[in-house]
Amino acid sequence: MRNVLRPYNRLVRLLRARTESSRVLSSVGRAVWVRDVATWSPLGTAFNTKTAKRLNLFRENVGLFEVPELTSPSGFQRAEAKVAQEASELVTATQSAPTGIQVVQLFDKLSDTLCRVADLADCIRVVHPNAKFAHAAQQTCFHIGALVEQLNTNIGLYDALKRLLHDETAMASMDEESRRVAELFMFDFEISGIHLPDLQREMAVRLNEDILTLGSDFSKGVNTPNAVPKSVLPDHLKYCFTVDGDKVIVQNMHSDSGSDAIREAAYKLYLHPNPQQERVLETLLTARNKLAQLVGYPTFAHRTLKGTMARDPETVMSFLKATGEGLIHRTMEEFSLMRQYKAKHSPSNPNLYPWDPPYYSAFIKADRFKIDPTEYAPYFSLGACMEGLNCLFSQLYRISLQPQETHNGEIWDSEVKKLAVIHETEGILGYIYCDFFQRPGKPQHDCHFTIRGGRQLDNGDYQIPVVVLMLHYPPPTMTKPTLLTPGMMENLFHEMGHAMHSMLARTRYQHVTGTRCSTDFAEVPSVLMEYFASDYRVLSQFARHYQTDETLPEDMLRKLCESKKLFQASELQQQVLYAIVDQVYHGKHPLGKSTTEIFAELQNKYYGLPHVQGTAWQLRFNHLVGYGAKYYSYIMSRAVASRLWHQCFKDDPFSGTMGERYRREMLAHGGGKDPKLMVESMLQKQLSTEDLVSKVLKNFSI
Repeated sequence: MRNVLRPYNRLVRLLRARTESSRVLSSVGRAVWVRDVATWSPLGTAFNTKTAKRLNLFRENVGLFEVPELTSPSGFQRAEAKVAQEASELVTATQSAPTGIQVVQLFDKLSDTLCRVADLADCIRVVHPNAKFAHAAQQTCFHIGALVEQLNTNIGLYDALKRLLHDETAMASMDEESRRVAELFMFDFEISGIHLPDLQREMAVRLNEDILTLGSDFSKGVNTPNAVPKSVLPDHLKYCFTVDGDKVIVQNMHSDSGSDAIREAAYKLYLHPNPQQERVLETLLTARNKLAQLVGYPTFAHRTLKGTMARDPETVMSFLKATGEGLIHRTMEEFSLMRQYKAKHSPSNPNLYPWDPPYYSAFIKADRFKIDPTEYAPYFSLGACMEGLNCLFSQLYRISLQPQETHNGEIWDSEVKKLAVIHETEGILGYIYCDFFQRPGKPQHDCHFTIRGGRQLDNGDYQIPVVVLMLHYPPPTMTKPTLLTPGMMENLFHEMGHAMHSMLARTRYQHVTGTRCSTDFAEVPSVLMEYFASDYRVLSQFARHYQTDETLPEDMLRKLCESKKLFQASELQQQVLYAIVDQVYHGKHPLGKSTTEIFAELQNKYYGLPHVQGTAWQLRFNHLVGYGAKYYSYIMSRAVASRLWHQCFKDDPFSGTMGERYRREMLAHGGGKDPKLMVESMLQKQLSTEDLVSKVLKNFSI
């Protein structure tokens, strides 16, 4: 083992205290099952064991996230009233403030006042198991959203900011971050149409309202199952799906089914065109285009991409097309390999169709590498993975993740864990609430919520950030911890990348704290963490059997790392297609064709497998709502993360020197600096489309 790992090995050994006892009770009241070898560190114990029930009869309710008003659902109304009062006072102060940096500071205070309740409510409406709390939070989101819309059309606020931006002396006297934040606030104003004449401004307000409504309607349609008459299916397939009277309910594409017939039927029925859903999508795209042109942009994509790493749609399309062209040869080789396997598995129907790659890529990986995710899971207990992250972060950033006891009423479920992120010399950097475990009614998607953004306070202190990570893992039992498949482990690393971005940022303003930056930059830290999760040297340090403490055998680790490279090209080729579709939909209007016709043409051109007549995949593409004109961000972020990994961390994934530099040049600034300049400063070279494409294409294998 290379010398670079020795300090890390010592640290891991220190974290594990040997014991002869067969059953212990930790100081925080967590029952630990029988272990023959070792106990975990406090961090490992917190995540590997079920929380013991605690009586709260005599403990004061401190409110959700220790917000005093939020001891009950009605507390959201009190929080709203407090926000409205504070916002009114800040608006008055801002309008009368002398032109200078004080205007930016007051704008940020106003933004912080709104976000601290709106963002918290947005999280609670999703995660809280109590319907009354969730409903109250939902109402607060609506009410503060309405207040924000009022402020976005407040001429007095707009004029105060406009005076500052037009005062060259005042702007020159401010630091770079303050100037950027002032410009970002102005951008937010102008995309709402505040600078327009009255009639056009009213039209912009209506279009914004329409876009919100249409987006909500489209999302509902995306998740609505298709109900079809049983008669459309042959008898041997009718009962492979949910049956409701004379209808068959198709809820997904059944991509993991071993039956070609089931996958084909599910694909065609689930993606069957819905005329109403297509009208909603086309109306949404038209409204976005009208709004963009109303506020001075040629297309919605031009408006959306301002201030990003990519800068403009032309750069995005150039990047995507070059990436697709570079991938296509390897993609076709991967499809050829799938056809070979399919011919053996299904000789009567050897052709490859769009419903086949998800199944056959997993099938071939399992066959080639003899990888069974359930065989790996005992080595990836959640506690072991958290210890691995802790040790990695301690070397990269000199921080530790320390479990905290929560107070009565602070959390919404007893299995939510609270971590303090503590720096060796800087002290507490922030808090992460980990809502990792399944429960009835909890959404299954993974999320990073910013509850409170970091910012410099007037008294010189720093408002430390608070975030929530929501994942969807099975909870531990009294006899077994939560065991993660390799994919689940990698996703944990990904989400912790977002959390570290929030924790390590030290921006002056909360408006640009942590992940509040352009989408194509926000995904870089999380995607970079996937490289650490795929590195043999990193995995070998924490992948230990939860019962025997044995390290994951080297051959299993290497097979796992190698298997991740297989079928990367075809998977990424599909993402390129989706990103191009997104750009075309949000490009020049009128589109001239239906969204289905456009999707079919683009799939035939950029994917390698032909479009299936009678399907409309784009009507299930929910990212068009939240990531309109930004879906490319996943691919560009991966290109930047690849560049960072190979140049900065591949030789030594535990380098504290490089970790500190990464924090200083990139993470610390959140969205407070131009994202492209941050990356170039870290890499010490200019970014070019050619360089990014080359990094995307690096390390594909078949």
